[in-house]
Order: sequence, then C-alpha cells, then structure tokens
Amino acid sequence: MTASVVVLILAALLGIQPVTTDLYLPALPALTSGFGASMSQAQLTLTALLLAFGLSQLVWGPLSDRFGRRPVLLVGLSTYILAATGAAMAPSMEMLVAWRTVQGVAMGAGVMCARAIIRDLYDPAEGAQVMSKALSGLGLIACLSAPTGGLLSEWFNWRVALVPLAAFGAASLVLVALRFQETLGHAKPHALAPRELARNWLHIARNPTFIAYSLLAAASYGGLFTFLAASSFVFIQVLSLSKMQFGMLMFSMSLSYLSGTFLCRSLLARVGVRHAVAIASGMTLASGTMIGLFALAGWSSGPHGTWFIILPFYLFTLAHGVHQPCSQSGAVGPFPRIAGTASALNGFLMMVAAFAMGGWLGWRMDGTVFPLTNGIWFWSIVISVTGWTLVQKHGVPKPDPIVRD
Repeated sequence: MTASVVVLILAALLGIQPVTTDLYLPALPALTSGFGASMSQAQLTLTALLLAFGLSQLVWGPLSDRFGRRPVLLVGLSTYILAATGAAMAPSMEMLVAWRTVQGVAMGAGVMCARAIIRDLYDPAEGAQVMSKALSGLGLIACLSAPTGGLLSEWFNWRVALVPLAAFGAASLVLVALRFQETLGHAKPHALAPRELARNWLHIARNPTFIAYSLLAAASYGGLFTFLAASSFVFIQVLSLSKMQFGMLMFSMSLSYLSGTFLCRSLLARVGVRHAVAIASGMTLASGTMIGLFALAGWSSGPHGTWFIILPFYLFTLAHGVHQPCSQSGAVGPFPRIAGTASALNGFLMMVAAFAMGGWLGWRMDGTVFPLTNGIWFWSIVISVTGWTLVQKHGVPKPDPIVRD
C-alpha cells in the first residue's frame, strides 16, 4: 500500500466515529419527540453506542492480534452496515437503542484497527504525524456530517438522517476489501488465551507512558463528548437555534478541529510531542475557563449566548486536534507486538470516560447551559494537569519487554 492509500483507509476507519455520532445529532430532539421518549432515553442512543464501542474493542483488539487486521475489519464493517440499516427502520426507541448498540460494537473494529495499523507500520514519532493526517480526514468528514444531518432532518425526517451511516459503512467496506493489505507482521497464536490476555492487559495498564497518554486521550474525548451529547438540546431547545443553524455550528466546530490537526503537524515538526501537548493543554484550559466563567456571569444564557459558548470552544477543538494524534499514537507506541490489544484498551478507557459523562449529563440536564459549560470546564482542567505533568514525565516510551507470541 502507498502512503496515500494508508492515510485514506485510516481516515475512513476513524471517520466512521463522527459519522455515527455527529450526523444524527441535529435529529436527536426530533426523534425524541417522535417516539415520545424522555431526554435520558434519547441520551441512551449515544451513551449505549459508546459503551458498546468501548467494550467491543477489548474483544476486537486481541482478535486482530490473533487473526490480523483485515478479517476483523471485514466482519466489523459488514456488521456496521446491517446495524445502521436497522437503526434507520427502528419501530421504537428501545429498538433504536438496540441497533445503535450493535453499531457501537461494529464501530469498535474500525477505530481500534486504525490505531493498531499505525503502530504496525510506523514508529511512535512518525505515527503521530500519520495519525494527524488521518485525523485531518476525520475532521473533514466531521465537517460534513452535522450539516448533512441537519439538512436531511429539516427537509425529510430523522430516519432519512440515519441512512448515510449505512452508505458510509458500505463505502468503507469496499475500500478495505479492494485496497487494504494486511499489516500485522506476525500473528500471535496465544493472543486469545485467557491467561495471556490478562497478562498483556496488566502489562499494558501498568506502563506509565500508556497511562499518561490514555488519560490525556480519555479526558480530551470526554470534553468533546460533553459537547456532542448536550449541544443539540442546549443550542436547539435552550438557545432556540434551528436544526440547520445547529448543523452549521457543528460544521464550524469540526473545521476548527481540522485546523488543529494541521497545527499538530506543525508543532510536532518544531517542538516534538511533549511540548506540543503542553502548548495545547494551555489552550484547552483557557477555553474551558472562559466557557465556565461566561456561563457563571449569565452571558451564555442571553440573546447572544451561543457565541459565548462556541467561540471559546473553537479553542478547545483546535487543541483537541493536537491532543488526539499525540495521545492515541503515544498510548500504543510502547507495544509494537501487541498493538491491537493496546489500542483496544486505550479505546476502552476513552469510552468509559464518555459513558460516565453521558450518564451524568442525562441526570443533570435541566434546561440550562450549565451541564454543558461545567462539564467542558471540568475536562479542560483534567487535560491541562495531565498534559503538564504525566505526559511531560512519561511521554517518551521506553523499550518494551518482548511479549511472548
């Protein structure tokens, strides 16, 4: 595979996540009222998906170390298409949640394999650069997702807004089937043995570099998820934006993230991974603090409240474009021989943070902006502390002991 084909495949595999989460957000209030469901049930369509996404990676990772990335991708993407079709035709909120859960399981195969493929092909420093290019593709996909969902929901209905998910899954499956070549150099015949699996998980979880970068990845995604899970209710129901206006707002936010991936590559070339993370951590803390203080001052609830949230959040997403390439490649970096298992554990921890935040939001959503603003402020503090301490101390991976095949 050429380098450009690798980046294209990685962008498709990573891009399946914003397609699955962002595209249906403008339709979330409409499907909630259409089913006569509560806000907490509506949140479950996202939190159940992400919990399944996180848990499934613990299975997909060892499977990919045992049998290779290609068969896992083919099975996962085929399942994703089936689940996306089922979700669009769901007759009840319960069935929609069930199909979204299956989607989360299938999505785990693609995203987990993307991180493992990068470690299969590149060392950690180069891997961060390649990951940032792939996440630029993700950012472009995310830019298109919310406006597309807003248009389809506005012109048709929420069911039509879920149809592109199946189409994207089908296109990704064709790309993988035709162009992807196996990257796993040597299969691990004992990767699925319970004792070996437990030993590998413990070995990975105790590695300080993995801890530092996984905490950074989880906190950064936790902040983004807070926005994704609460934004449609806050901006549409509390601040009275139309679905189309909300879709364009999400487009601008994704554009900021896309810019952050370009900033990431520039910083990596100039100052390296740890200093890039430190700079981005300062941006994150400034963003979260402004969002929190503006809300406390009452400015975020006024006639121009949208801008007192979204303008500082652009800075958060810009920094997110730096944190994610560095943290996702850095967490897997020490483990070239069990990259699938390490990628799976890293992804699982990110989704644990998201699921916990989703549960808190479902309990705290009260018709005000504060669950959104306070949540982002909290995660900005966690990100900055992690980026300025653990990543600076443990951000350079040490040689990993040989893992038995």
